[in-house]
Amino acid sequence: MIDLHTHSLFSDGELLPSELIRRAEIIGYKAIAITDHVDSSNIDFVIPRIVDIVKKIKGFVSIEVIPGAEITHVSPALISQIVKEARHLGAKIVVVHGETIIEPVATGTNKAAIEADADILAHPGIISMEDLLFAKDRGVTLEITSRKGHCLSNGYVAKEAMKFGVPLCINTDAHSPSDLITKDMATKILLASGIDKSRIELIFENSKYIIEKILRRN
Repeated sequence: MIDLHTHSLFSDGELLPSELIRRAEIIGYKAIAITDHVDSSNIDFVIPRIVDIVKKIKGFVSIEVIPGAEITHVSPALISQIVKEARHLGAKIVVVHGETIIEPVATGTNKAAIEADADILAHPGIISMEDLLFAKDRGVTLEITSRKGHCLSNGYVAKEAMKFGVPLCINTDAHSPSDLITKDMATKILLASGIDKSRIELIFENSKYIIEKILRRN
C-alpha cells in the first residue's frame, strides 16, 4: 500500500508522526506521506516539523516517508501562493482539499488546485467536466478515498476520471490508527467505486509514479 494523504496530531490526526509511520509499516505499507492540514496560519509551523522528523527517521524505518501538506479551506485566489510556500518549506507532496460534498469548500477550489499544479486533488466531489479535462492536461491526480463521508462521491469521481483519462490514486486521508488500510482493502474500495479489476493495478502504479515524479523534482 502507498498512501499519499494522512494526518498526524500536527493537525487533526490522533497520532504522533512516528507512531503513524510505525503503524503503517507494521501493516505492510511501502510508502506514506504525512500531509497535515495547513493554511497561512500554521504552514510555517507544521511543515518544518514534519520535514524534521522524516529526516531523523531516515534509515531507521523500512518504508518511504514523504513530508507533505494538505492545503485546506484556503480561498481559491490564494491556493497557488500557498502551494508554492508549502514546497519552499520542504513539502515534497502537496495535496489540496477538494470540493467534497460533505463540507462547505469554496467553489473554484478544484480549479485553483489544478491550476497551481498540486500533486493530488483530494476528494474532489462532483468535479466538473471542465476541471476533469484541466486536471488531465496538467497531470494532476484525483483521489479515490477510503475516508468516511468523503468517499460518498468515489463512484462519480472514478467513472468520470476514467471516461476522460484523468489519473487516479487511492489514499486513506487517515486521522486515526483504524483509518489505515491494507492493499487488499484498497482493492476492494476501488472495485466498489466501479473501477474494473483490470485497471486497479494501474491506479496503484500511479501512486508509485507520483513518488518518482516528486523525487525527480526534489
